[in-house]
Amino acid sequence: MEEPSPEAIKELGNNAVKNQKYEEAILHYTHAIKLDPNNYTLHSNRSFAFLKVQQYYFAMEDANETIKLNPSWPKGYFRKAETEYATQHYLAACESYQKALELKPDDINLIEALNRAKKEIMKDRKADEVIPWLGAGIGIVVGVIIVIADCIFTHKPTHPLLMAFVTIIIAMVGYGIAKTYRYYIKCQRDGLLEPPADLLNEDDKPDAKDKETKAHTPRYTKSQARQRYKKGKL
Repeated sequence: MEEPSPEAIKELGNNAVKNQKYEEAILHYTHAIKLDPNNYTLHSNRSFAFLKVQQYYFAMEDANETIKLNPSWPKGYFRKAETEYATQHYLAACESYQKALELKPDDINLIEALNRAKKEIMKDRKADEVIPWLGAGIGIVVGVIIVIADCIFTHKPTHPLLMAFVTIIIAMVGYGIAKTYRYYIKCQRDGLLEPPADLLNEDDKPDAKDKETKAHTPRYTKSQARQRYKKGKL
């Protein structure tokens, strides 16, 4: 039986995408890529399917391969930008959208996508500025509550200067926690584009030498073998 052509298999993948069966589409595109590895449209389509199932590392790999195979095709940069946008790498997404737009200047979708990414960059920068100070504000509120509680529930309230110092310290801690939180968020974003964990670690895999040693290692000592031979077990 004659094997289907890459284009026919690609069409199966496209139909699966239309029906939102993205895992099935990935299988079809992968099959087609094995038959035609230099077909950049296959890598582009598989990048889209990977993006839909939130496999961002593989989506980025296929987007980069699309660009490598055809640097003058705007969709490769668009696929890369979409993956960067989905993982909240807005600045990188802007750069990729811009490259796509240079190759296709009048594309309304690209212009809208670029503007959307720029808005997210502004929001992100604002969050970097506001959230730490919000943490400091919460720290001040906590400090004031402690001061009030100290005045109400203690017979001899703590010296006001000391309480002011405590409030400042709490505010600084709040600022630091909020700053750390923003750093953590950005690290989480970077993690989305990291390769998945290798469950079959290469170091744990038995190499050919180990297999050969095992194959030639006798199961029993000579004396054990003689005893088993006498009992008719060999």
